[in-house]
Amino acid sequence: YSSTTHINRVSSSSWRVYKEGLPECIDADDVSALPSEVQFSFIKNIQFILLNVSVLLAVFSEYVKQHWREDAFFGYQFLNGVNPMMIRHCKSLPKNFPVTDVMVKLEGNRKLSQEIKKGNMFLCDYKDLDGVTTSHINDEEQYLAAPLVLFHKTPDDELKPVAIQLKQTPAEDNPIFVSSDSEYDWLLAKIFVRSADFNEQQLNAHLLRTHLLAEVFTVALLRNLPKVHPLHKLLIHHTRFTLHINLNARKSLISEDGVFTSFSAASAEGMTKLMQRSHSAVTYESLCIKDDIKERGLESVPNFYYRDDGFKLWTSSRILTYYYKKDEEIKRDTELQEYIKSIFEHGFGSREETGELKSTVDELVKFVTMVIFTCSAQHAAVNNGQADYGSWMPNTPTSLQKPPPTQKGTVTEQTVLQTLPDRNATQIAVALGHFPDEHFTEEVPCRLMRQFCAELDKLDKEIDDKNKKRKLPYIYLKPTLMENSVSI
Repeated sequence: YSSTTHINRVSSSSWRVYKEGLPECIDADDVSALPSEVQFSFIKNIQFILLNVSVLLAVFSEYVKQHWREDAFFGYQFLNGVNPMMIRHCKSLPKNFPVTDVMVKLEGNRKLSQEIKKGNMFLCDYKDLDGVTTSHINDEEQYLAAPLVLFHKTPDDELKPVAIQLKQTPAEDNPIFVSSDSEYDWLLAKIFVRSADFNEQQLNAHLLRTHLLAEVFTVALLRNLPKVHPLHKLLIHHTRFTLHINLNARKSLISEDGVFTSFSAASAEGMTKLMQRSHSAVTYESLCIKDDIKERGLESVPNFYYRDDGFKLWTSSRILTYYYKKDEEIKRDTELQEYIKSIFEHGFGSREETGELKSTVDELVKFVTMVIFTCSAQHAAVNNGQADYGSWMPNTPTSLQKPPPTQKGTVTEQTVLQTLPDRNATQIAVALGHFPDEHFTEEVPCRLMRQFCAELDKLDKEIDDKNKKRKLPYIYLKPTLMENSVSI
């Protein structure tokens, strides 16, 4: 592998500012300008077209259709649905969400103030959606709320919503809806939350935190680590097709006249604003599942399968300790140093301090695990369930055609029907841990890769066994159902 080859790869993998305040992307206007090894093959192009299929007859879709109105299922989705990234432990109520003991009726005749002290209340705050400009679909203005949602962990360990405020600023025309309100008042409030969650999930949890960051990881890899570098061999599987899919997304999905604006509440300008706000809050720790779960106070919440399966997938790669046995070896590896520096410079705007990451074996292992987890498991968690939970449109409305209600007691079934949109989209994905190209040739790394695959197979069987005991299986972090990379 010659230095000239690496120079050519660097020149074809330059950086470009995509939007101010967002991670940078590869400098390319068309897929033909991408390095050949990151382009879709003919087979992948055909798969990408054929895999956009409906799963309306699947067990998930039928279950969602039957249970979408229920408070317990509504709460379940914030732990194990397509966006488990918003909910957090509520130690005290935000000042702009003045829920009182008198307002809410909690199961077991418990008081809100007491349940907060006991650690049984949880919160979702969609403040980043406040003021986001909305789109026009078929010449009709669309609506997007910026709600706050309060959840109660019931005595039987279910998570149920008890209060919803649809706008950020308390006001007479911004009532706090509670679970004891009329059927359609409460249902419409939950529908506005689900629509807000769709936009937050698509643009922050999915696009920004997996697709755009995975592109940063990929370009940094191509520019700084030659093919003979052990980290290149380990990570190249997890960058497969990411640049190609992202370039297509920027051109066809999230551009000014992209497909997303034809069915989503957020306009092109609104999408950018939301992602800029979200990106300012992205930290290295927030991409490490164990740190993130701890920061959100969710270590002990029951029936949280994203956390439980994710922790098992967050496994340190023993391959790195084969190549790096001492901290000094990391400090001397200038290519590795530039790789890490490049990610923080172009992905985080150099907001984060990288000193420790570049100086110890343990920190390097954690950093590389974060890269792999983001590109594979995290993307699967926020992508692969979209069809399951979204194919029954009222459960995940992409946009809404009426503004949030300004008073209680006015919502009817007809109001709900007039508010809902009429379209949604579906996606599916395939297997983690099976690499179509072999990059490691040494005996020890090859053996460690085989052991890693065996551990994934064991985890897959464990998840299958647990799912047999659940009303609804959690399958998004099953290794056999995950892609290695952000490629769909």
